[in-house]
Amino acid sequence: MTETHTPAVDHPNAGDPAANPYLEGSFAPVSEELTAFDLPVEGELPVELEGRYLRNGPNPIGDVDPTIHHWFTGDGMVHGVRLRGGRAEWYRNRYVGSANVADHRGEPDIPGPNWNDNPGGPNTNVGGFAGTTWATVEAGGCPVELTYELESVRRNDFFGTLPGAFTAHPKVDPATGEMHAMVYAPAQWMDHVQYVVVGTDGRVRRTLDVPLPGMTMMHDMSLTERYAVIYDQPCTVDLDLAFADRFPFRWNPDHGNRLGLLPRESDDPGEIVWIDVPLGYVFHPANAFDAPDGTVVIDLCRYEKMFDTDLLGPFGDGLARLERWVLDPARRTVSTTVVDETPNEFPRHHGALTARPYRYVYCTPAGDDLGRGWPTIKHDLTTGGREVFDHGPGRCAGEPVFVARPGSDPVVDEDDGWLLTMVHDLGERSAELVVMDARDLGRGYVARVTLPQRVPFGFHGNWVSDRAVPPPPGA
Repeated sequence: MTETHTPAVDHPNAGDPAANPYLEGSFAPVSEELTAFDLPVEGELPVELEGRYLRNGPNPIGDVDPTIHHWFTGDGMVHGVRLRGGRAEWYRNRYVGSANVADHRGEPDIPGPNWNDNPGGPNTNVGGFAGTTWATVEAGGCPVELTYELESVRRNDFFGTLPGAFTAHPKVDPATGEMHAMVYAPAQWMDHVQYVVVGTDGRVRRTLDVPLPGMTMMHDMSLTERYAVIYDQPCTVDLDLAFADRFPFRWNPDHGNRLGLLPRESDDPGEIVWIDVPLGYVFHPANAFDAPDGTVVIDLCRYEKMFDTDLLGPFGDGLARLERWVLDPARRTVSTTVVDETPNEFPRHHGALTARPYRYVYCTPAGDDLGRGWPTIKHDLTTGGREVFDHGPGRCAGEPVFVARPGSDPVVDEDDGWLLTMVHDLGERSAELVVMDARDLGRGYVARVTLPQRVPFGFHGNWVSDRAVPPPPGA
């Protein structure tokens, strides 16, 4: 059963033949906000999966100029599927509240502080923390609090404790339950970024300003038990693009490339150990940990360059490969190993092993040939093994989210759980939420949930169990 939340209208850019690949095909936005109940399921959903699979991504609400529109700047739209008792109870997609969405609809803006007067809303990630559902974005935007049913409540600056910017890629330390973030704000902070630690109560515990020589596009960070890792990369603010009201970052190899190892409880940026690393750009590290010999191990997906000739999105200048970097803070050196030469992006791992030694990382070859499809890839970093779940020609998998089986031991049985992702079928112009057995990809689908509409290619999401963010009474 499906109900339409807002009237259906043709999106101005859906199927537009103008030469912007990030507005066409499976990148094209959808126009409807839907609620659908009792979704069709093929296979058997594990009864242990009780909660919501959520995913955020850009979805322009109004007309945009395809000649200059950048994929990263579309309005945020969260898609969610609730699982309970072996059933897919509902699907919802909702725009994330923002001044731009409110203006387009002729409605009041959502409440809450907008510290940098950002007209856009979070379009990059969504997840649960401190009993709350948060939509987040990089580059300074305030998180937006969502209801269990994905309606926007307000901009929530961690209950009045966040002094400015936040990020789409915080890291939760499983030992403390605290959330760590490295944040930047290109229009407001041209000379520094900020390290932010959010306590388990959802309130900021500490911040530290980190001076930088220029404003880099700091999409992500890494975390170990000793260090917060800063990525100061050669993709920096281009003032010509900024003054033209375009996405302001461009490839700048003269900036150099370095990582900074900041001791987690240090209040002195002078204690950061800066290490020069190979030229390139990293959107997404997988995991990082401190090795017994004092080195820092980071697995990441590295592009040779970013936003050099393609100024509309990330895939026109080449695709990322999976590498392992070992940083030596004593010698200030790095050694690199290519784990997989083929395209790899959106790496995920067992969350209970964040900042700890681990074995498995799961990826998708996002940006690769659409006709071949994008499989789900499991890497065994101990043996070098590589398993591929082929979803079929023209079927493209998104970011794989690992969900541990309740009661399993991540040290003994790290891959005991499931992989959840959305699969986009280009030929059918449809989407599914699929469940795979992370221990046995050869088993085939554990379950497939048919979604009531096509879901555009997007960015990040998470499994949010009902234990982490409880549903409202009666839901």
